[in-house]
Amino acid sequence: MLKWIPVLGLTLAVAACDREAGYAVDSGAFGNATLNNTQMMNGERNYAQALGERFAREVPSQINFAFDSAQLDNTAQQALIQQANWISQFPEVKFRIYGHTDAVGSSAYNKQLGLRRAQAVVAFFASQGISRSRLEALVSYGETQPIIQTAERDRRNRRTITQVSGFVDRNANSLDGKYARIVYREYIGSAVPLTKLTGGSKATALE
Repeated sequence: MLKWIPVLGLTLAVAACDREAGYAVDSGAFGNATLNNTQMMNGERNYAQALGERFAREVPSQINFAFDSAQLDNTAQQALIQQANWISQFPEVKFRIYGHTDAVGSSAYNKQLGLRRAQAVVAFFASQGISRSRLEALVSYGETQPIIQTAERDRRNRRTITQVSGFVDRNANSLDGKYARIVYREYIGSAVPLTKLTGGSKATALE
């Protein structure tokens, strides 16, 4: 009978927590954390790049616009809400908004239009409580970087892209621990304590 005690204890230990720390942080590829740390330490990768890749993976980083317009339609606003929610979780991080247009119209006009589109995104983020000081710069590429090579109207080219640009008050002369703090904060936050066991009873210690 005693030989079953360790098994019972293990079963209860597993049942005592809905989710262990780190469960939500691991993307499923064992060794990624070590690889990232190694690349960051030897200069092959930087902190902003790692967060930027994560941002683009977890939320839609691009929105599109109607022809000759900087107005945010409902689809664009829904995507920006997702962006804003993500940005709000990382107060250490700064972002840059890039504006683009299609090829219809003059280059000078399209550069201004791209800028207005970027400004519209910044204004929306501000309405969601994000400080403008974290939106490091507004950049307009106008018609110079199309996704689709065409001289005609194309909605896919009329867009803004939000990207991670760095950290607030970054000191380039010292080891930047901000990304490590972010990872640690999320690691701890990913642990969800059990509030009830099956049947609604609370976990109790064995007597």
